[in-house]
Amino acid sequence: MGIAARLQTNAIIVALACATLTPGLAAAADTWPQRPLRIVTSEPGGGSDFTARVVAQGLSMSLGQQVIVDNRAGTVTAAQIMVKAAPDGYTLLSYNNSLWTLPLLQPMFYDVLRDFTPVTLATRSPNVLVAHPSVPVTTVRELVAHAKAHPGTLNYASGTVGSTNHLAAELFKALAGVNIARISYKGSGFAVNDLIGGQVQLMFATSGSIAPHVKSGRLRALAVTSAQPSALAPGLPTVAAAGVPGYEAVTMYGLYAPAKTANAIIARLNQDAGHFLQTPDIREKLFGAGVETVGSSPQEFSAAIRADITRLTKVIKDANIRAE
Repeated sequence: MGIAARLQTNAIIVALACATLTPGLAAAADTWPQRPLRIVTSEPGGGSDFTARVVAQGLSMSLGQQVIVDNRAGTVTAAQIMVKAAPDGYTLLSYNNSLWTLPLLQPMFYDVLRDFTPVTLATRSPNVLVAHPSVPVTTVRELVAHAKAHPGTLNYASGTVGSTNHLAAELFKALAGVNIARISYKGSGFAVNDLIGGQVQLMFATSGSIAPHVKSGRLRALAVTSAQPSALAPGLPTVAAAGVPGYEAVTMYGLYAPAKTANAIIARLNQDAGHFLQTPDIREKLFGAGVETVGSSPQEFSAAIRADITRLTKVIKDANIRAE
């Protein structure tokens, strides 16, 4: 669906939602917003924070109210705030996959699709499967064949347990049927440095962190982890097309409201955020930061979350992955 068609569809959704609300909710939606909003997000500097600030800029202009970014340390703290927030459209959440992967790693007090209402999948960022040049492979198929011929001899660099690049690697292992050892790092910068130095052999890294090293020949890019080829990794095949069917692992940055927020408010937020995200200068700004603009419908975002949960639940259970 094109941008114009999507925006027209969302406008229709707004009208229908308003028409089907009870009188009290309809009145609340008609007068909203009357005061500043806040978007709760992660610590400053991450992808969730960056997306939150871009969305806040757009909503501030379209809604005529200030939208404040409220940075919090950790997924649990952000989720606690959202579970307690009134469903009045004044408290929103911008977060990545950890919002739904954390409950897969340990018992949690919330359920993403029960306690939060997806507003839009704002942006996403695939990883790139890269190898040190000492690994004698140039394609995903060669990597799988080499790993099967030498089980347990290859390793990959990973962030903390449950991080996107950790689960991307474990999903690859499960679907490809290979045994590759995990080497844990506290930060991606240290991991990339050791990958360049040959201390580790593989990594599912962000495109921005490894692009200069691929260009210089210090690292070898094999494939991109998204379902479709990505402009963030030009010329690279997807992992799925290159030999591991069904593979997809991307970092998703989405916007949420508390459960039971009025449909008309959700539709207005979706329409305004989506329109702003699709403006050329914002798309260019986001692309320069290493993320792709999406601006999906609430239903599309919900479906993407469900699909990722389905993919990862079995992987996490079979590999006995638990939060640290």
